[in-house]
Amino acid sequence: MTDTPTATLPIRLTPEGVMRELQRVSENITRGSQRLASYTEDQLAIATTPKDEVWRQDTVRLYRYRPTVDKPVGPPILLAYALVGRYQMIDLEPDRSFVRKLLAEGLDVYVVDWGHPTRAQRWLTIDDYVSGYLDDCVDFIRERHGVDQINLLGVCQGGVFCTCYAALFPEKIKNLVITVTPLDFHGDKALPPEPGSGYMNLWARALQPEDIDLMVETMGVAPGAAVGLSFLMMSPVLNMTKYTTELVDILDDEDKMLGFLHMERWIADRPGHPGEVLRQWFKDLYQENKLIRGELMLGGRRVDMNNIRMPVLNVYAQGDVVVPTCCSSDMGDKFGTDDYSELSVPGGHIGTFVGGKAQKVLAPSIAKWLKERNEGTAE
Repeated sequence: MTDTPTATLPIRLTPEGVMRELQRVSENITRGSQRLASYTEDQLAIATTPKDEVWRQDTVRLYRYRPTVDKPVGPPILLAYALVGRYQMIDLEPDRSFVRKLLAEGLDVYVVDWGHPTRAQRWLTIDDYVSGYLDDCVDFIRERHGVDQINLLGVCQGGVFCTCYAALFPEKIKNLVITVTPLDFHGDKALPPEPGSGYMNLWARALQPEDIDLMVETMGVAPGAAVGLSFLMMSPVLNMTKYTTELVDILDDEDKMLGFLHMERWIADRPGHPGEVLRQWFKDLYQENKLIRGELMLGGRRVDMNNIRMPVLNVYAQGDVVVPTCCSSDMGDKFGTDDYSELSVPGGHIGTFVGGKAQKVLAPSIAKWLKERNEGTAE
């Protein structure tokens, strides 16, 4: 007769241990609640780097961050974030600010704030943002500084806009930097699905064209909450536990708690998305991959990436699940430039700008790359 194997629990639970854990959680919640009630608006504020509004049109604003050196290096750099989030991500906290690090490197930095689109922006297309607002911002900066060309830096969807702009107006751009930017929207199709990655690609490609039309025509401007939900559903369990077990664990750590609240404040300020841009984004890019194929038409003009002959720096995140690296890296042969560089940074899509490891790499590397190519450029 053989002994029947008995299952062993990976964790030994005792009544005393459970009571101690409940007591610890209760004490954390009590202290955390008191701390939450004591935070001031100044402590909760995000995007606090000093800046001045220098131009506006409709919901769009152009800001210049106040330089921290007497004479900034090279031509100014214009940052363009995505429409699906607010630009404050690049300046979330003083010690986690991509902008502050660029300023500390002696660069002259502008940022375009797309604002919160309303029903008045319902019919705006990608071309309205690229050849309209973005071009107006570039021209304003060129005229203000008396230069023919400026540097352009795009983030995610903003990187697509900047790529299109550099292809349509190459004479106005000295250097192009794109970060966590999808260029080949079908780069993942030939690869086995990677768990936890590229869900947005799969979902968008699975939609029927008539479903996209119905979605746009029904909503007009996609509500920010709906846009945010599509990102949250990429990691539903993680996004639930961060408000429960993870939150309890950081209630007693002021630095982590403030970091959590700053991030949540940014997430809560999700703007709506203009319907026609959404229609183009889903159909022309996610489904038909027209940008990388050289078939994307904006305002009657074809976006040809071979026209991008200025230096290009392409930054991608090693752990990006929103824009898989196969959709953003190894793109040197897609541009017309002989000066193409890539920079791999640790972290995920957002972690590229706020992660501790990436913070040490991103801004210094971009600044170094720009300075090497700005040498001899007079303002």
